[in-house]
Amino acid sequence: MVAGLKHLGVWLIVLAGLAFSSAGWSDGSVPVGYQSIAAEHGIPATVLYAVALTETGKPVEPAGVSRPWPWTLNVAGQGYFFQSRQAAWRALTDWLQAGRRSIDIGLMQVNWRYHEERLGTPWQALDPYHNLRVGAEILQGCYIAQQDWWASVGCYHAPANPQRADRYRRRVISRWQRILSTG
Repeated sequence: MVAGLKHLGVWLIVLAGLAFSSAGWSDGSVPVGYQSIAAEHGIPATVLYAVALTETGKPVEPAGVSRPWPWTLNVAGQGYFFQSRQAAWRALTDWLQAGRRSIDIGLMQVNWRYHEERLGTPWQALDPYHNLRVGAEILQGCYIAQQDWWASVGCYHAPANPQRADRYRRRVISRWQRILSTG
């Protein structure tokens, strides 16, 4: 019973944020680049930023605050955080030359196998703004199909697996709520 009430409370907070859009989608703590790209694609900036934080959030010094990290790769479920675009590019190029294709790349962890045409070259795929735009296009496409931002978030991660989509959506909502509380 208590767990059910806690779950209900989370959804009430989410619903309140949706109902009062000017407060619920506040972008005060969202970096300007995310705000700009979100606006280009008609996506709430806090949702786009929450997805990026879920995908590549990493504590950044000096404050240790979690921020999306642009030089991130995920190969076969193993995440790698590189110190520079050059280092990430070298590793990505090596994996691609070795025949690996299922590699999630950059801020939005866009998968090379499924989105190579959108990503362009390995170097371009690691451009933070390009990667963010490709991720926003994918999220926007999910929204066109789903007509619901939270269903779209699940679709972004696992379009063909409802259970994985739901787990992912809950993780993004948790980060989204933290963004709202700090904004």
